[in-house]
Amino acid sequence: MIKTIFTDIGGVLLTNGWDQTERAKAVEFFKLEEEEVDERHHLTFDTYEEGKITLDEYLTRTVFFKERNFSRDDFKKFMFSQSQPQTDMLQLIKSVKEKTAVRIVAVSNEGRELTKHRIHTFQLHSFIDFFLSSCYVHLRKPDEDIFRMALDLAHCYPNEGIYIDDRSMFVEVARRTGLHGIVHVSAKQTETELKKLGIEI
Repeated sequence: MIKTIFTDIGGVLLTNGWDQTERAKAVEFFKLEEEEVDERHHLTFDTYEEGKITLDEYLTRTVFFKERNFSRDDFKKFMFSQSQPQTDMLQLIKSVKEKTAVRIVAVSNEGRELTKHRIHTFQLHSFIDFFLSSCYVHLRKPDEDIFRMALDLAHCYPNEGIYIDDRSMFVEVARRTGLHGIVHVSAKQTETELKKLGIEI
């Protein structure tokens, strides 16, 4: 019997917060040096997602290490504006929450400021029981420990949980802890997989 659905946020419930596509848009919009920004991003982004530096420090290292003709606030507004809802999946998970006793837990790699913005802007706290974000626990997927922590905090045995993510590697790692796994491609496909695992929708 499934008791808990663990789900990623970016690429499942919402668009990605600050992935390659979003960064490419910023490079074009603000006329940045793509190769330089990308290199600096890859050197420090894990540290930001693990909650060890602030968004301001991340931006100092990646964008504002030299004088710019735009402000930090302008850049942050652009970053936050990239987050958009995946409406079909939001409706699907809300429906599961409303119609069943299954708990919903978010397990995501995200920096603190982006996490806060996305939770409140899209009212994710209205149907997600708790958020296990990398910035809170200083662990990032694909570290198996973040899935074990999620199971412990949810008081859930692995075979009683499902993990949903659009990245197949993360699903593979979750399965190694004993969780059922769904590689998200579309809301329709995920709904079909949930039904196969006994979730009534």
